[in-house]
Amino acid sequence: MTNHVFPKGALEMLIMKVLSNGSHHGWGIAQKIHLLSSEALTVEEGSLYPTLSRMQQRGWIKGRMGLSENNRQAKYYTLTSLGKMHLKQEQKRWEELAAGIAQVLKSND
Repeated sequence: MTNHVFPKGALEMLIMKVLSNGSHHGWGIAQKIHLLSSEALTVEEGSLYPTLSRMQQRGWIKGRMGLSENNRQAKYYTLTSLGKMHLKQEQKRWEELAAGIAQVLKSND
């Protein structure tokens, strides 16, 4: 899905899930989401960077400057302990929501 508008909280959760396996720079996060979703999800820069900024302000992630694979300066993001707790809560909430939606879609009513 290109030009996808994520439901409230979904992009944050996906970013935290990617960062739960190690630090990444912004472009790397977007690429990882794209690949893990079998290319169904595309994260646009206009959504990604404001979201990363909000997440830093909330203390869910932290950023540090480093060199990217092509020797350019890039900001690498890491999930904080607060972010790990938030991810666990959000993942549970989304799984319950998805299960409920699936039940309704399977019904014959």
